Amino acid sequence: MALKVYNSQSQKKELFEPLQPGHVKMYCCGPTVYDFLHVGNFRGAVFYNFVRNWLEHLNYEVDYAYNFTDVDDKILKRARDENTSAKAIAERFIDEFWVDFNALKLSAHTHNPRVTDHMNDIIDLIQGIIVKGRGYAVDGEVFYSIESFKDYGKLSHRNPDDMQSGSRIQVDPKKRNPLDFTLWKPAKDGEEAWDSPWGKGRPGWHIECSAMTKSLLGEQIDIHGGGMDLIFPHHENEIAQSEGASDKSYVKYWMHNNMFMFSGSKMSKSLGNIRTMRSFLEKFNGEIFKYLVLSVHYRSEADFSDATIQNSVSALARVYSALNRAQEYAAASNDIKTPETEKMHQQITQALAAIENFVNDDFATPQVMAQLFDTVRLFNQLVPVGAKKKGPAAKVSQLFLDFVQRVGEPMALFQEVPSEYLKTLDDMLLREKELSRETIDQMVAARIAARQQKNFVESDRLRDELNQLGIELRDTVDGTTWEVRKGQ
Repeated sequence: MALKVYNSQSQKKELFEPLQPGHVKMYCCGPTVYDFLHVGNFRGAVFYNFVRNWLEHLNYEVDYAYNFTDVDDKILKRARDENTSAKAIAERFIDEFWVDFNALKLSAHTHNPRVTDHMNDIIDLIQGIIVKGRGYAVDGEVFYSIESFKDYGKLSHRNPDDMQSGSRIQVDPKKRNPLDFTLWKPAKDGEEAWDSPWGKGRPGWHIECSAMTKSLLGEQIDIHGGGMDLIFPHHENEIAQSEGASDKSYVKYWMHNNMFMFSGSKMSKSLGNIRTMRSFLEKFNGEIFKYLVLSVHYRSEADFSDATIQNSVSALARVYSALNRAQEYAAASNDIKTPETEKMHQQITQALAAIENFVNDDFATPQVMAQLFDTVRLFNQLVPVGAKKKGPAAKVSQLFLDFVQRVGEPMALFQEVPSEYLKTLDDMLLREKELSRETIDQMVAARIAARQQKNFVESDRLRDELNQLGIELRDTVDGTTWEVRKGQ
């Protein structure tokens, strides 16, 4: 099945055919760097990382730009509050972004432009818009005339006349139309500013992305991504600017990911439910976040709650427990053919074909997870705990390891060392329970000693106590192991 992508502009799935065969130009709106980024910012970062990786899996060469907005009112305000420069604030939180990004183990972008590095490009683009009769300057401020662009509203499917009727737009006497938006704003006292033909000032938000896209990728690109909250006005205004300057179609496929919901509400400072990525990573880990994001279709709202985090932990534990056992049994050189190996081979062949079709149908990642867990379930049946290491188990295990590696790699999931990751989950859950690994080890050792002394009353008491603490014991011929319970 050929790749189909839901285009926000046409509001339907379209066959993906890039402007240049074999090459994809992709731009995604990155963060405004005035604070630690919240988890909502990273939903897009994780999803579009997968899009880029999948396109490369399909043998496209991808030129991917992800920007930093380092000129903004919020940055300037923080600089004033901390008695420092806007540049210092931006540099600080770009560095913090990379700490979170690298903890998620996502692929590097091709370009990470900053607005301050593209001021000449921004000014040149604004001048081109004015030359085309679509921009006008008043008292050092430059506006875009939406009436000059007949297709205004084609992405958001809003009618400008309807937007003006009964709107609460504050009337600016300098504007020809209340919906006209700013391309360049004059400097205020004490603010960082740049020279321009219209006087010292700084760019409006929307023109920045248009200019950086043109500078790095050209006047026309294949994919523009971002959150659904950017459709209007940001992306609508990008279209007006870029197409107004070039008279060419700007973006072939507009892709927008949906928002996180917190107990039925969107994340907002007024509700006090902002969760930074840093605070999440300090308590949990990146693998949990990536699974939480990709287990929901990108165009659907995703619930971000204790329950969904716990579901992600449980799901990851199932996969990594199977991977851990598979690594113990696997033998790449074992080419034995048995009913068990044939059954696993058939399951993997079917699953890979289904996954290819699901992802090519507008990146249906929940269905990918379903295929993965069907395969985990079969592996657990064919190679149960305590299975003999001779015979088909080795080949089945190697097939399973190769399958999960192949499926997980584009999603940046399931690539951790299984034994180490399971320990990471255990340590995380022990912290939540305010328990230490040493305490559990001591209790388990005491139980082993009681069993050796045939003191089964004490042995059973300790098992029950550990069970109450959420600790599961496994007695095997090789000894006793334990892990923190991760299921519901």
